[in-house]
Amino acid sequence: MSLSRFTNRGDSSSFTNDKKGLRSGLDCGTENRTMDDLRSELNELKAFIGDLKADRAATKEKERREGWTRYVSLTVVVLAVVASVAAQWSGKFSGMGSMSQAQASDQWSFYQAQSIKQHLFELSRDQFIKNSNDADAIKKYNDKIADYEARKAKITQDAHALEAKRDFAGKVGAHLGLAISIFSVSIATASMCLLTKKKPLWIFAMLLACVGIYQMIVAHMMKMP
Repeated sequence: MSLSRFTNRGDSSSFTNDKKGLRSGLDCGTENRTMDDLRSELNELKAFIGDLKADRAATKEKERREGWTRYVSLTVVVLAVVASVAAQWSGKFSGMGSMSQAQASDQWSFYQAQSIKQHLFELSRDQFIKNSNDADAIKKYNDKIADYEARKAKITQDAHALEAKRDFAGKVGAHLGLAISIFSVSIATASMCLLTKKKPLWIFAMLLACVGIYQMIVAHMMKMP
């Protein structure tokens, strides 16, 4: 009986030890898995930080290589402003040309009216001479006809001056119109440069802008006759 109790006690102790060993093994396994997970997350974090640094470095390198594009944007703004100034200036001379043409037409119409009146006076004078020899009356007719001649000469001078003003406005407007067209092409070229990141397009746009500015200078240097 005693031996049986001892045997049972021994078996119970052995089972307890096995249970403790199993629990200890499970704890060790869990701890190992936890450490593996931590290592895996740490490696992923390191990889993420490395990728982030690489992206940041690539972004800085791209900004360094494409930093000149900000000057292209500034060029587009400046060209737009200059083109608007040229357009406003061209509109001014376009209005001047139209107004001068209308005024010149009015002067020539006035000239025609004076010519008709002069012709009527000449007919009246000739008819009067046939019927009378009154020198004073004939002198008045001649003075009136001479006055019409003087008026016609003044009208002709004014009409030619207005036509010269019209021609001047047309020449200036032609230079300014060409400048506006060149600026439009230059702005379009610079915009393409911003999209394609091709620096030669920017240089070409600047050259075109110089030609447009030259046309504006030529227009500004022209003197009204």
